[in-house]
Amino acid sequence: MHGNLNIWEILWQSGPVVKAVLLILIVCSVASWAIIIQKMKEFKIIDEANQHFLGAFKSNASMGELFQAAVGNQESTMGIMYRKGYEEINRLNEKLGDKKHLAEYLKNQNFVPVERALKQGVSQVQEVLDLRIATLATIGSVAPFIGLFGTVWGIIDAFSGLASGGGSIEAVAPGIAEALVATAVGLAAAIPAVWFYNNFNTRLQRMQNQMDGFGQDFLNLVERSLIVLRKD
Repeated sequence: MHGNLNIWEILWQSGPVVKAVLLILIVCSVASWAIIIQKMKEFKIIDEANQHFLGAFKSNASMGELFQAAVGNQESTMGIMYRKGYEEINRLNEKLGDKKHLAEYLKNQNFVPVERALKQGVSQVQEVLDLRIATLATIGSVAPFIGLFGTVWGIIDAFSGLASGGGSIEAVAPGIAEALVATAVGLAAAIPAVWFYNNFNTRLQRMQNQMDGFGQDFLNLVERSLIVLRKD
C-alpha cells in the first residue's frame, strides 16, 4: 500500500542516539534470555538431584551411606545440607572421642551446633541459586526507561524536522515510528525479565521451604540415631 513505512529502513537511517538506545536494549534482552535459559536448566538439574537424594534419604540407609550418597550428588541442595550437618557431627565426635558423649553433648546443646552447620549449607546453596537473578530485576526495571528515552529523543528529532520547514505528516512519521519502536523494544526486553524474575523468586521460596523441612528431617534422623546410642 502506498505510504507504508519500512521500519527496518527507518531504524537504519535513525540517528546515533536512537541506534545506541536500541543496541543497549538488544544487549539487555540477550543477557536476560541467557540468564533465563541458564537458570531454568539449573533449577531443573537441582530438582532432579533433590528427588534422587530424597529417595535415598527416605530409605533405611545409615547416616554414613547417606553421606556417600550426598557426596556423589553434588547438585542436590539437600545433599549439601546433609554433608554440612554430617561433617559437623563427625568433628564433634572426634573432639569428644565417644559417641555417647556426643549424644549427651548435642542433647545438652539442643542440637544448636548441628543447626548452625545446616544453616551454613543453606547459605551456600542460596548464594548459588540467587546468582544473576537480581540482574533480571535490574533489566526489567531499567529497560522501559531506556526505551522511553529513545522515544522522547525520536519525537524531539521528529518535531525538529517539522520546525525546519517540513510541514507534512511524511516529515515527522519516520521520527515518530523510530520513537515508538524504541518503546516497543524496551518493553520486549523488560517483560520477560520481570516475568521470569517473579517466577524464579517463587521457585526459590519453594526450595527454601523444602530445605527448611529437610533440616528438621535431618535433626530428627540425628536424634533417632542418638537415642539408639544412649540406650546401648
